[in-house]
Amino acid sequence: MSDVPMRKSARLAVYAIGGNALSDPSLCGAEAMQESELVMADVLEDVVDLLEAGMRVVMTHGNGPQVGELLLMEEALFDRRSESSTTPTPMPLGLDNWVAATQGTLGHEIATQLENVLRRRGRHEQVVTILTRVQVAEDDSAFTHPTKPIGPVIDDLDAVPDSWVVGVTNADVGGRRVVASPKPISIVDSDAIATLIDAGAVVLCGGGGGIPVIEKNDGIEGVEAVIDKDRVSALLAVSLNADYLFISTAIDSVKLNFEEDDEENLREMSVSEAKRHLDEGQFPVGSMGPKIEAMLFAKEKVEKMHVSLCRPGDVIDALRGVAGTTITDN
Repeated sequence: MSDVPMRKSARLAVYAIGGNALSDPSLCGAEAMQESELVMADVLEDVVDLLEAGMRVVMTHGNGPQVGELLLMEEALFDRRSESSTTPTPMPLGLDNWVAATQGTLGHEIATQLENVLRRRGRHEQVVTILTRVQVAEDDSAFTHPTKPIGPVIDDLDAVPDSWVVGVTNADVGGRRVVASPKPISIVDSDAIATLIDAGAVVLCGGGGGIPVIEKNDGIEGVEAVIDKDRVSALLAVSLNADYLFISTAIDSVKLNFEEDDEENLREMSVSEAKRHLDEGQFPVGSMGPKIEAMLFAKEKVEKMHVSLCRPGDVIDALRGVAGTTITDN
């Protein structure tokens, strides 16, 4: 007999981990791998802590650095083929396909490591990774105003292809390629996700913000975009009527006047305060802005939901209100 509680008798937590936290785009080689392993250990500890607190857990993850690396590999391969071969060069894969690819690779890695940890801890949950499609609007303004950074920091801006759009997300780090990031409308596979949760599984879904699709007369089709994973995580938490949403990221809390002399950590922030800080430009579009907007969306849609941002490894302290930043009622 399994000791896994069914959804009806357990609280539900959506735990989102950023792609930058799993793979820092400003690092490379052994340093990047070591940092990634440390972050992953903290992520897995968070998930096990939530399970042992009696919760069901759904995990989402970002993929900005990883999907950008795959695009670079594809473009380098195509460049070599065009220079050395007379055979026709195949059409490149779209961003939707590369998002699906990173859902599979990162989902496999996270699921395997988490199941090994669960076995060592004597738990019996099965971890399931599901390729998740997310509908966006074909006329979303994001398609003409790309803001989502992907891939590594660019060392040589002169070598950037003309087709790229480059944005500087941090003046001290440098530029990164940016792509369209339309807002999610609905999660195509939400019913399947709910069924797996009810069966007692730890579900990994919505990887990289989900595979972006649009509705056509004859069905759905993928589009060139990378959806923000925090917005999808909030939409998922609302659609599942979750009790908790944790946005796990590389910084320890929401900050005002980030990296300025008068920088301020916020342990709590009301809905009205968060909106005011957004309007004042405290949270940039390419970094903290979407996280705050996602947290606000979840809190306003499901008022009872506990919504926090924290660093990997701090989830229980964030739940207690002694770490991270929690969105409170007005």
